[in-house]
Amino acid sequence: MQWIFGANGFRFPKIGRRLLFHGSSGLALGIILGLTLFTIIGLPRLLEPGGLGSNQTLLRFSSYEELRDFLNQTGSTGNWYYDASSKGFVVALAESSSAQFSRTNIQVEGVDEADIVKSDGEYIYLVSGNTLIMVRAYPPEDAEVLSKITFNGTVTGVFVNGDRLVVFQEDYGYWIEPREGESEKAIIYPGFGEVKVHVRIFNIEDRENPVLAREITVNGGYFTSRMIGNYVYVIVNQPATVIEGVVPLPVIEDGDHAEKVEASDVYYANVSDYFYAFTTVLSVDIMSDEAPKYEVFLVGATSAVYVSRENIYVTIPKMPVFNEESQQMETTEIHRIRITDGEIKYETSGVVPGFVLNQFSMDEYDGHFRIATTTHTWQNGEEPASRNNLYVLGMDLNITGKIEDIAPGETIYSARFMGERGYLVTFKKVDPFFVIDLSDAANPEILGRLKITGYSSYLHPYDENRIIGIGKETVEAEEGDFAWYQGVKISFFDVSDVENPIEIDKYEIGNRG
Repeated sequence: MQWIFGANGFRFPKIGRRLLFHGSSGLALGIILGLTLFTIIGLPRLLEPGGLGSNQTLLRFSSYEELRDFLNQTGSTGNWYYDASSKGFVVALAESSSAQFSRTNIQVEGVDEADIVKSDGEYIYLVSGNTLIMVRAYPPEDAEVLSKITFNGTVTGVFVNGDRLVVFQEDYGYWIEPREGESEKAIIYPGFGEVKVHVRIFNIEDRENPVLAREITVNGGYFTSRMIGNYVYVIVNQPATVIEGVVPLPVIEDGDHAEKVEASDVYYANVSDYFYAFTTVLSVDIMSDEAPKYEVFLVGATSAVYVSRENIYVTIPKMPVFNEESQQMETTEIHRIRITDGEIKYETSGVVPGFVLNQFSMDEYDGHFRIATTTHTWQNGEEPASRNNLYVLGMDLNITGKIEDIAPGETIYSARFMGERGYLVTFKKVDPFFVIDLSDAANPEILGRLKITGYSSYLHPYDENRIIGIGKETVEAEEGDFAWYQGVKISFFDVSDVENPIEIDKYEIGNRG
């Protein structure tokens, strides 16, 4: 019996980013704590020496047979996944207007991110289980539930754009194993089998009677999505397996039309790997009936995605590499995909040492891509030594500048980029908060650092010189090289003096556990 995990494997329940409505006085700050999920499920993969290098482009298969032979030769099972898509703690800032309300948190202005709660200032769109509820919320004296839509599957997020509502829904198939001698009974394994992502677009001009305008379905599991203008970009992962000599390729259904992806349209890296997944990048114009556009990549399991207004950066963790000193070191592949008005075009690939934590550890600014990573190196059976790095890459994904060996022995817990500055938090027993100058892409440098108890697992800019950090308070253990976690900690950092950042205030919620 073949077990095929969905693209996110077994996932913990996702806590969405909430919205808070506010009165007309001043600005308001809504803080909702989410789950920070950074999980490796299954077995690590091996990247052979001589693999994908910096500024090396992906290839395309010439035929279906070549794709099948490639998977057979590498022995890929494609059944295990790496999931680091969670965005962690969230802060939403209200803007001054006649009816103030907080938007869900986004990383890049103009690049919206799907969530289980959305608002347009008058209505709230709330996902509860497999039901989407539309509520009139403003003015408050007229608040009421207008309509509900129930789906036969898991709703992973929604977008709202004028009178269009986009709903993402995942269906998990079932593997049925008949019991010997009892044909009328069976063992049912929910969550195993074919997984599909449905992109449902509703016309909500009449919010009491929403109408399904269009439905697009893609094989695989939902990873993430963005909306830029009228275009929604969806990233879907599907296991790359050979089952009885057949490779199930992604299928894209648009209404009654189904299109199977051709092997010759699939990009791949000619590198042996432990397993593979098809990553489908799909774009949909939600205001028209234009056919969706897509590109498909046969790479390892996607770990994190960063999206600017012009590019999608897909990262793939690779571990480990053996070198002549018997050391093992992880690396991260980066694939840049250009997006313009719904068009999708693969551009180039690169690689940096270490693993990326999440999307906030990446950023695009002034023609450069910045990424913070943590590397663990094993040597001669000793305990792994960690080091932290920040790399600046050009649009060709060649490294142009770097800082390596930041806080040796510690690990990056959060990162944030703001124009010509970057901020890192590393942790093992105490929290060094780093302020980094990125004005010279070729020569980034650490300007200042602050050591305090606890750590921040999410950083959010309040303004140019003040940063909010949300994480955990800690107490150093009297014995042993570790610290005891305490309650949730909210810190307020002042970086006006970049060489001497300070924690001007903090607040702790709850106790250990």
